[in-house]
Amino acid sequence: MSRAQRLRQTIEDEIVAGRLAVGARLDEGQLAERFGVSRTPIREALLQLAVTGLVETRTRKGTIVSAPEPQHLLAMFETMAELEAACGRFAARRLTPEDRAALEAGLAACEAVASAGDTEGYYAENHVFHAVIYRACRNAFLAEQARLLSRRLAPYRRLQLRTRHRLAQSLAEHAGIVAAIVGGEDVAAAERLRAHVVVQGDRFSDLVAGLRSLSDAA
Repeated sequence: MSRAQRLRQTIEDEIVAGRLAVGARLDEGQLAERFGVSRTPIREALLQLAVTGLVETRTRKGTIVSAPEPQHLLAMFETMAELEAACGRFAARRLTPEDRAALEAGLAACEAVASAGDTEGYYAENHVFHAVIYRACRNAFLAEQARLLSRRLAPYRRLQLRTRHRLAQSLAEHAGIVAAIVGGEDVAAAERLRAHVVVQGDRFSDLVAGLRSLSDAA
């Protein structure tokens, strides 16, 4: 792996983890000083990230953590919802005892951090919970596509969880998803996962408002 690729991975991990927020400006000079390298590998790393859509270059703002147009973001969430619905449908049909135990453990972990009001902890456990569903679908290609888009949407899913009452709502939806998958109800599992992921109406308005606030502050 080249130096630029290692830097790309590090910056990508920080974006996904929320340490670099949506709308944050990525200054080549500051990043070069921080990582102890010249600007060249930093520039290469940012170009690689631009290909994934995690960063973009804007006039007068330079390179920033991507804040996509609302309709493009909506399209990504719609696609993610369909991928997760498919994962849930297959998981309900193909659930193994091992996957059932992991799914129930994932739900319990989400409940524990939610009861403590730990939004960041919930986001981390939420990631694990969905990863269990991807694995339980027993379709490696579908699971990989879901993981890739989930990573691309990670900064916005984290922001979405910060909206009022969303954490409690998300947890209740998780419980319904687990019940459907464990019960072998493939149609219900798909419908519940689709509704859980897709952003529409007030949820979408709240997400866009949050993005604009971050972008304006950058």
